[in-house]
Amino acid sequence: MLRSPRPAEEAHSPSGAAVTAEGLGVRGPRGWAFRDISVTAEPGALIAITGPSGSGRTCLLLALTGRMRVAAGHAEVGGHRLPRQMTAVRRSTGLGPVPGVTDLEPALTVAEHLRERALLTRRFGGSLRGLFRPRSARAAESRARIEDALHRAGLDVDALPKGARTAVRDLERLEALRLSVALALIGAPRLLAVDDTDLKLSPADRARAWSMLRGIAEGGTTVLAVCSEPPADAVVLSTSSHDRPRTDDPAHAREKREEAGDAPASGPAAQRPAPAAGASEAAPEAASAPRGADGAGGQPDGRNDKQRDKQGNEQGNGRHDAREHEGGAFDAIAEAGRA
Repeated sequence: MLRSPRPAEEAHSPSGAAVTAEGLGVRGPRGWAFRDISVTAEPGALIAITGPSGSGRTCLLLALTGRMRVAAGHAEVGGHRLPRQMTAVRRSTGLGPVPGVTDLEPALTVAEHLRERALLTRRFGGSLRGLFRPRSARAAESRARIEDALHRAGLDVDALPKGARTAVRDLERLEALRLSVALALIGAPRLLAVDDTDLKLSPADRARAWSMLRGIAEGGTTVLAVCSEPPADAVVLSTSSHDRPRTDDPAHAREKREEAGDAPASGPAAQRPAPAAGASEAAPEAASAPRGADGAGGQPDGRNDKQRDKQGNEQGNGRHDAREHEGGAFDAIAEAGRA
């Protein structure tokens, strides 16, 4: 494993970021991704976000790191208030593995990923004066950042199949997780965010992953991790009780009435045409004629066309409700880049 003393001026984090939220919510084009989230966590805490898939866990992680605009409530991360100071929150937080946002490039090697991140951090994350230092000093700083990040993430580059030249596609799941975490730590964030922490990990690897994140939190960096099974010592933040829009929301109630076809119609389309002359007696008889289940005859089912259409709408709404929140979460993630 690559190790080196950490220079005093390159301490990994001056302090962790305290996280508080009250009534936090994110809404996408098709509904709420999550809502009514509240939490209080001290600097250096290990925070676990739990909940069923599609309940807005990733959206909550992105919102608390300033990468998704909140639509309700407020939060404060490291003394910076959301949604007012999203840029400041982004600068003080780092994203580990987040599918669709920080995916690793399978064809690149471990060394290439590390060098690229160190270069970007030096170029955009450091001071302007640092860009004019001698090349040897800049190179030494980058090496120190990389080695420190690898040490804290527990990634032993020498133990990889081809060392630092190992391609990402050849890494095991836990090794790829450690690499993503190391890349985020190069920027010395006050808060580290990790998505799908225990996805596709064996129980032994899951324990190693939490041990890594726990060590990072003990070192002073606040850790925010999405998972299915949180450890006992974590501050648990669940989205499972917030995966449905509230039924007392007037806008939600109006939407449901419109979807079910029960909303009062207005305008010329709502006016019924007058029956044609000579058809006033024939129409009621035709409407009251018995119809079978297939609509062609047989035993009557006791319902008219409007009742059957309404029941079909209600059945369709049941399936729509099951997908409404998940669609809102996916849409909100798609809109994260525009925040």
